Amino acid sequence: MQTVRHSEHTLKTALISKNPALVSQYEKLDAGEKRLMEEAFRPDSDLFGPITLHSQSDWITSHPEAPQDFEEFFNDPYRKTPSPQKHSIYIQCIGLLGNTRSISEEYVKWLKGYCEAFFYGLTVKLLEPVPVSATRCSFRINDNTQNLQIHAGQILKFLKKKKPEDAFCVVGITMIDLYPRDSWNFVFGQASLTDGVGIFSFARYGSDFYSSHYEGKLKKLQKKSSSDYSVFDNYYVPEVTSVLLLRSCKTLTHEIGHIFGLRHCQWLACLMQGSNHLEEADQRPLDLCPICLRKLQSAIGFHLKDRYKGTRVPALAREDPTCRGATKPVSHNY
Repeated sequence: MQTVRHSEHTLKTALISKNPALVSQYEKLDAGEKRLMEEAFRPDSDLFGPITLHSQSDWITSHPEAPQDFEEFFNDPYRKTPSPQKHSIYIQCIGLLGNTRSISEEYVKWLKGYCEAFFYGLTVKLLEPVPVSATRCSFRINDNTQNLQIHAGQILKFLKKKKPEDAFCVVGITMIDLYPRDSWNFVFGQASLTDGVGIFSFARYGSDFYSSHYEGKLKKLQKKSSSDYSVFDNYYVPEVTSVLLLRSCKTLTHEIGHIFGLRHCQWLACLMQGSNHLEEADQRPLDLCPICLRKLQSAIGFHLKDRYKGTRVPALAREDPTCRGATKPVSHNY
């Protein structure tokens, strides 16, 4: 294992900036907010710690990227910020999400509620669910898993056309595996900052993704045209468990973070870290590090105390060991 640890000076500069205008903006935070943010500088902090790399296949090692500090985020001319006219996050379900209608509805209700807490101050709305056929996207059989996949980029185009007038963004969610282009194996999600749309798959978060539940559909697909969407009729969906729900919450909020203009975090353990595989995704915390938190706060305008009240999920943490520490209450007085 390897630890990515930055100096106090580096973290302070990344969070506060040396720009007098941004320093002045930071100083306007109240004392409680600043105490929470400055936990980032404490080596022994119980709330925020350094990034731990577990293998050479982890994201930071295999996908070198320039880090994004607060000043770079704030000055990015291409990032989008919600406005009174575009103040809603829309969730579009594509295909079945649960074995029954009631399970699907309960699952989406959890995701909606978590997004409302995470992006505190914005409205989250649900669009009417659609079948895969409505997207007119391409699909294929993955050579490694032998499971069906749908084309992420083409679904983004579909979502762009459906974007309501008051939408800050539209995010599609599905239980069908995704691929971004023919040369790629798969992708958990894909988002377009310019268009304010994203598509995310939770298929690989089920414990039986690699099981035999998908067999039989393959022979049916091989006999049909690649434009015959009946292959998705009654297509298997994983059981909705607390582990799957936790992973879904992480992926959904991570990818919407990209739509806000947050890049992959390389400062501290953070939800916005990239992930190359499921084990790495599980090791990410549920919440943002102070640097990414300040980015989101500047975009939406929430008070940290109000936001933190809604983002604790103890029921999930009790059942899932990857969530240890995620429900630890903030110990500071605001």
